[in-house]
Amino acid sequence: MKNLLLQLFTWWNGQTMGTRWFTARHGEKVGSDEFGNTYYRAPSKLPASIAERRWVIYANYAEASMIPPGWHGWMHHRTDTPPSEVEYAAREWQKPHHPNLTGSSKAYRPAGSLLGATPKQAAKPDYDAWQPE
Repeated sequence: MKNLLLQLFTWWNGQTMGTRWFTARHGEKVGSDEFGNTYYRAPSKLPASIAERRWVIYANYAEASMIPPGWHGWMHHRTDTPPSEVEYAAREWQKPHHPNLTGSSKAYRPAGSLLGATPKQAAKPDYDAWQPE
């Protein structure tokens, strides 16, 4: 029951009912990635613009940075062959995914930040004030 309500009223938890309906009617499953995201495609209604429509259904919370580099290239029509059909190897400079922690208690807070763990230190004067004799 909870999953049904989440699909009816939220778009950030997996898929909505509209996406589920469209995927069931038109979607062709292409593959999935190591995060559990599933990728689909369907012929475009406007073939003069793009050949096919591509979309992803996230396994958990919908976060676009959870798409691996190989699938990102396929999603954005940089390549026509999805990583599930070829042997895709990540480059040595591509790093694994790290979640965006902004807004959480684990977010980066530099020294002197109002929300940081260490209190802000008083500023030291850059000069000594002149005193007349």
